[in-house]
Amino acid sequence: MKKKMIFTDFFRTNGVVMGSVLIGLVSFWLIFLIILPQLSMLDYSFRYNLPPAEIGGPKDVYTISNYQYLLYGSDASHQTYNTVDLKVFVRTIFAAMLVTIFNIFLCYPLAYFLGQSKGSGLVRLLVVLLIIPYWINEILRAFALRIIFGDSGLLNEALMFLHLTSEPIDFIRQDIALYAGLGYAYILLMLFPMYNVIESLDRNQIEAARDMGASWVRIHRRIVIPHAKPGIVSGATMVFMLSAGALAAPQILGGPSSLWFTQLVYQWFNDSLNWQQGAAYAIVLLASTITIVLTVMKIFKVNMGDIGK
Repeated sequence: MKKKMIFTDFFRTNGVVMGSVLIGLVSFWLIFLIILPQLSMLDYSFRYNLPPAEIGGPKDVYTISNYQYLLYGSDASHQTYNTVDLKVFVRTIFAAMLVTIFNIFLCYPLAYFLGQSKGSGLVRLLVVLLIIPYWINEILRAFALRIIFGDSGLLNEALMFLHLTSEPIDFIRQDIALYAGLGYAYILLMLFPMYNVIESLDRNQIEAARDMGASWVRIHRRIVIPHAKPGIVSGATMVFMLSAGALAAPQILGGPSSLWFTQLVYQWFNDSLNWQQGAAYAIVLLASTITIVLTVMKIFKVNMGDIGK
């Protein structure tokens, strides 16, 4: 009954024609661009890598060998576990968490300032200045960051000019450029959900708390952060998922020892032409990131409805 009322209100608000078009477009997007490709990927991950002539034949059966390879490696390696790929996987997840936490601490003060400065020209100017760099392609921005963080780049030149260091710092090999690039690439996806929620916060609550002698730390801990929690989780979800699944930034900004798990997936698909193994790696990454996101949402008591507000 409740679902029927939701659809009735939806069609009453948007009209039958426009409502049907919107539902059709969303359904097409979900079914044909998300669900079916993922199901196809899942099916591939349980198949053997066979020559085209043997596909559909008696050897084309389901197997878990692709997932076993991620855990144990090949039989020829004589290793207990596939330590190389597993280390890359753990490092990717951990680094994505670090990028997410970094963006939360970076964006929260800015989102609070923008959200509580309603309607001012300065806010509109800051928003425009934040958006303008994203008119440039992500790959070009990554190459620009590589130039800035390079041995003879702007940052090293500035540090040596100010006599803060006597020789160039290898930001690429130390993965500083990679983490900075990932944080910069998805910063707006963290900022705007926070800003959208904090903007709806009634300033009278903050003023009342100040009148009662509450410190700014207590105000943010008891009023602002609980109110902004859906925006924080929404932004953190997008930043974490995209950071873990990034490819361009690790390829361009990563050092020789900073292999990203998506690079392994890319190698299986494009270099080894083993789509089944690449699909298994991709499914493991997808399932792991979704599990982590759902676990964090449960810990902080945030549901999907709160994120969609």
